[in-house]
Amino acid sequence: MHSSANVLLLVENNAYPFDVRVRREAEALRSAGCEVSVIAPRASGQAWHEPARTRADGVAVWRFPAPPGGQGAFGYAFEFGAATLMMGVLALWIALRRGVDVVHAANPPDTLFLVAGLLKLLGARFVFDHHDLAPETYLSRFARPRPDLLHRLLLGLERCSFALADVVVSTNESYRRVALGRGRKRPEQVYVVRNGPPLDWQALAPDPDLQAQGRQVVGYIGTMGPQDGVDHWLRALHELVHGQRRERLLAVLIGSGDATPGLKKLARELGLERHVWFTGRIDDLAARRLLSCAALCVQPDPPGPLNDVSTMNKAMEYMALGKAVVSYDLPETRRSVGAAGRYARAGDVRDLARQIAWLLDRPDDAAELGLCGRRRVTAELAWEHQVGHLLRAYSEGLGVPLGLGQQHAVSGTAAPSAGSAPSAGSAGSATSAHSMRSASSTTTAPRSASATVPSTAPPATVRPSMRALDRRTPRRSATVIDPPGADGAHP
Repeated sequence: MHSSANVLLLVENNAYPFDVRVRREAEALRSAGCEVSVIAPRASGQAWHEPARTRADGVAVWRFPAPPGGQGAFGYAFEFGAATLMMGVLALWIALRRGVDVVHAANPPDTLFLVAGLLKLLGARFVFDHHDLAPETYLSRFARPRPDLLHRLLLGLERCSFALADVVVSTNESYRRVALGRGRKRPEQVYVVRNGPPLDWQALAPDPDLQAQGRQVVGYIGTMGPQDGVDHWLRALHELVHGQRRERLLAVLIGSGDATPGLKKLARELGLERHVWFTGRIDDLAARRLLSCAALCVQPDPPGPLNDVSTMNKAMEYMALGKAVVSYDLPETRRSVGAAGRYARAGDVRDLARQIAWLLDRPDDAAELGLCGRRRVTAELAWEHQVGHLLRAYSEGLGVPLGLGQQHAVSGTAAPSAGSAPSAGSAGSATSAHSMRSASSTTTAPRSASATVPSTAPPATVRPSMRALDRRTPRRSATVIDPPGADGAHP
């Protein structure tokens, strides 16, 4: 393989650079001396092609028409099938024109192994970037009581992705175990690269208009899909407001998703109009200013096949901002959040309300949990700490010669520049949103740098200063951060 490897990244579920994880990976590989290209869906207002020389990050971008977002089995089949075909044509053209040494495909969907397989015939190596567990997403999102034919089909597609992959990049240890188990990969073929926010993703001066309200704010950021548990948070909020008479309480919900209309209806039915603010998608700085007003933040994802093993991007963001996290006691959430969280019994809405109330009444304890979370992000979870793992996947797993940053791949220390730009956001784990799942899980894909004006006016007179924001909106929100992904699915 020549000294400057040509790497092609494939992402279907979010536009570039709005998919934060893919953007950070592209920047890290470019900083390490690779020639990097990305194929992604086109968002409104974006160019079809941006040569590397025209972009500050030095990454060439090719875009294809985004198919309509899937609804139901046939809708997803059309979306994923059309996208895979268009990406395959573009990838083949790029390979024949300039060569591709490594094709790096991020799921969902799990059909991109077809594109990778085509390029492997031309000599490329395949990195499967495992953002989401599609079989578990299906079971969680559609509430299937047991596996069926579609679930078996998704397992088959996942097996094909694993089988063709020379290296698998997992978003947490739970996903790594899946790759080793049903993916049948060898330990030396699987590398964990988490969806941590960058070190400079930290609290800002609180939004002055929201702060002037004198409300007790609880924050949420991420995709709002059926599996994300925002309905659980609204029911817990009902208990706090109407059961415990906490009249000053305000839930700020940043993000959007296909469950949003139903959530707004539920908020009205529960009599929470004065206590809920659905901001819609907003830009990164505005989101951080709002969350900086929060006494604590909530991750209400309920237990299930996907959420139990996914790391939510939203939790990583809360910790980066120094905010205490209240969530259900899910296995991977407890491993990731650790002592920075307070945990309710899984699926128990009343206990979720009790844990939130406990911290609201003890601001010093909430502040201590927040400091614990910020220290954990700074010490080990931030994106800068993940870059070394990514580069090792290339240098050790694939034998790709790297330039700048190679020493970080060997030593495991944080590499420069990658992730140094402000987060553009998903959720969101992931997340995303992802066509089937955002994760604020692994997903993450995330808050878009292209923002929209808040979709619903805030209660009372809250007026965040968002007048000058760019109105362009990507095809999907990712977990409103990253990261970003549920959070992989947004892990």
